[in-house]
Amino acid sequence: MARSLVELLIKHASNHPERTAYRHLVTGDCDGEIQELTYHRLALRSRAVAAWLQDRGLAGSRAMLLYPPGLEFVCAYLGCLAAGVIAVPGVPPQGRAQNHRALNRTKRLMADADAKVVLGDRGVLAALDGMAEHLPELDRIARVATEDIPDGTASGWREPELTPDTVAFLQYTSGSTSAPRGVAVTHGNLLANEAVITERMGHTPEAMAAHDHEMFVSWLPVYHDMGLIGPVLNTVYLGATATLFSPLHFLQQPARWLTAVSRYRPHTSGGPNFAYELALKHASPELLGDLDLSAWKVAFNGAEPVRAATLRRFADAFAPAGFRREALYPCYGLAEATLMVTGGTTATAPTLLAAADGTPNAGEADAAAVGCGRPGPGVTVAVVHPESGRELPEGEVGEIWVAGAGVAKGYWRNALATRQTFRAELPGHEGRFLRTGDLGLLKDGELFVTGRLKDLIVVDGRNHYPQDLELTAELTHPALRPGCTAAFSVDAGADGERPVIVAETAPDSAGEPERITDVIRAAVGDAHGLTLRAVVLVRPGTIPKTSSGKIQRRATRDAYLAGTLAVVTGPPM
Repeated sequence: MARSLVELLIKHASNHPERTAYRHLVTGDCDGEIQELTYHRLALRSRAVAAWLQDRGLAGSRAMLLYPPGLEFVCAYLGCLAAGVIAVPGVPPQGRAQNHRALNRTKRLMADADAKVVLGDRGVLAALDGMAEHLPELDRIARVATEDIPDGTASGWREPELTPDTVAFLQYTSGSTSAPRGVAVTHGNLLANEAVITERMGHTPEAMAAHDHEMFVSWLPVYHDMGLIGPVLNTVYLGATATLFSPLHFLQQPARWLTAVSRYRPHTSGGPNFAYELALKHASPELLGDLDLSAWKVAFNGAEPVRAATLRRFADAFAPAGFRREALYPCYGLAEATLMVTGGTTATAPTLLAAADGTPNAGEADAAAVGCGRPGPGVTVAVVHPESGRELPEGEVGEIWVAGAGVAKGYWRNALATRQTFRAELPGHEGRFLRTGDLGLLKDGELFVTGRLKDLIVVDGRNHYPQDLELTAELTHPALRPGCTAAFSVDAGADGERPVIVAETAPDSAGEPERITDVIRAAVGDAHGLTLRAVVLVRPGTIPKTSSGKIQRRATRDAYLAGTLAVVTGPPM
């Protein structure tokens, strides 16, 4: 059994050196410039980066990885693993005003990880040099453009002494309700979670052969766990081929995603729920006529609430292009568990849970939640009362707790948060559990995620999940952007807690703010029996989100109370 992904990379490079490991669509288009890495070339470049790091005595230290979308990141990341250096993927700041938040995040990550070296490409390092006054930390940190490291450096590589407990990388996650923390993921965690992904998604040798090793198409950001652990690292784990392109190119033209799936016919591709909504907005007859999605076996949907309506509409819209409803694959995971916790059964349509009595396979209109599948091998999922710590019976909503070899070591240099989150004990079970902070229930062994523990809105003694209010609001008007609405509550004095809706609107909706506000109020009142304290419409792209695209409700609430929202109409009170 392999001890690390580095061993698997070397094996694949030896067994099939000319097989394509990754191709990168430079412009996002299948007929544009394409860069490819064979397994031989990938192993060579990774060893060259590793040897450069080893020669400078950096084993065991942290390396910031700041790259634009492309294959150089993959070589650098695997090079860190091959050197025994702890990789810290980040988002490169570009030096413009709108990237002020990215610059601050980079500074925080550098300081928290105590990074000793920055790996990037020439463009990123030049940009960093231009921001030296804002990044004084760079004075003490070595920097290298990894494309300038010669191939010949690889001959000096020495295989590091890695154990399952050796930290491989830090996955910084801002979470929906908390400040960024570095999740310390070990080599053992990585291998365990890759095994879960492989089993749950049906990445068998037979599936590999049937797809001629084309297993992934992905536009997901590689600095985030879903884009990294899934499409990038499962590819190396399997010895498969993945097609990658930039998230920006997807957002600019969502049809590029489905065009790439049609062209390369991968087994697996997916993203958060909003990606499917964007694809639906561009499902023109011309596009449908050009697509063949019949080879797509796993269309995974995770990282944010999975909407039953989205699943149904996507399956219906793309059925003429050969897409099968059975390919829809809701799943659940989080960075603290490396990535995947539960996933559906391939070739089986998703389970919808009825709101009234908890009966599986409800109709879309009656669905309270979408099933996110069953735990992977070696993974234990329990639903627990968050205050008493008592395991709840099937069908009752509580906090989701997770145990297994894929659960990370803890938060980097944060013993208190590690103890609170990763060290829970559950009577009747051996070992420690991860408290996810997510709410859900188990039904017939399947997990249904219903919300976030800290995001509950309690009005007049009744619990309301913000996701429900957000969905109701989003569906009221076409000018509201999917996945860009935040619901939270504020103290209204004698009236107690009252809900607020903040929603991003499309740029062309400037003439309709009052109508949009009115229909949101009416819809939330009808569907939930709630009177909104305020409806605030804001400019596109201004609601705070995590690196994976999850709404940061607490940060949005703070901005609302501080009066700093980018309001397009009315005062934010």
